[in-house]
Amino acid sequence: MSDLFLGRAAILTDAGFATAVDALGVDAAALWALLSVETGGFGFLADRRPKILFERHIFSRRTGGKHDSAHPDISSPTPGGYIGGAGEYARLAAAMSLDRTAALENASWGLPQIMGFNAAGLGYAGAEAMLAAFRDGEDAQLDGAVRFIRADAPLLAAFRERDWAGVALRYNGKDYRRNAYDTKLAARYYRFRDGGMPDMELRAAQARLTYLGYDPKGVDGQYGPGAKAALAAFQQHEGLAASGALDPDTAERLRQRAGV
Repeated sequence: MSDLFLGRAAILTDAGFATAVDALGVDAAALWALLSVETGGFGFLADRRPKILFERHIFSRRTGGKHDSAHPDISSPTPGGYIGGAGEYARLAAAMSLDRTAALENASWGLPQIMGFNAAGLGYAGAEAMLAAFRDGEDAQLDGAVRFIRADAPLLAAFRERDWAGVALRYNGKDYRRNAYDTKLAARYYRFRDGGMPDMELRAAQARLTYLGYDPKGVDGQYGPGAKAALAAFQQHEGLAASGALDPDTAERLRQRAGV
């Protein structure tokens, strides 16, 4: 089943991000705020599968609750049961063994965490077709976010006006306050607006380090101790000067080794 989820896992490009900003008519800080709140700002796991979250309460609702008694960990009227990270794929696999289509529709996918049941309304043939696009790379995942936001006029208006409560309501649902989505979005927006946007070259290097098994402690385009240590470890392994800096030789070697 792993082949279903593995693709190129290409890294977000400047052109892909700029296209999304233009299509939405928002400033870059607003879009980074949304992405960083939804997935920490990166759409893939270290094993190159898209980040997901399996929603057992939606799976229960969309399958009529028939699996609730036997499988409460993946089918229940109440949200929860999250493992996070790669563990969510184990939950998804268990749900797929019961109802493949419903399972794929009831996970949220990639950088924007779009629920699979939205796929048909966004121009994809279905959840599997959306997954096929999303596993290819972050540009495709971001295009999914653009489709989702543009399909909801109140959401698009709230996003353009930086009405974070309105964005959270339309994007995360009526219970958004439980996770303080609105305040998180506002805080991230001001952080990006006032503190600067992610460095895309560094972000790409962090993603490649992650794929290669070096943990930079986040894929955020910010040069901190985690990025420095991961770069130095990679450089040492490759016989480069272990400065921890992202010099051109290191950037090119990362591209070669990661293959994206």
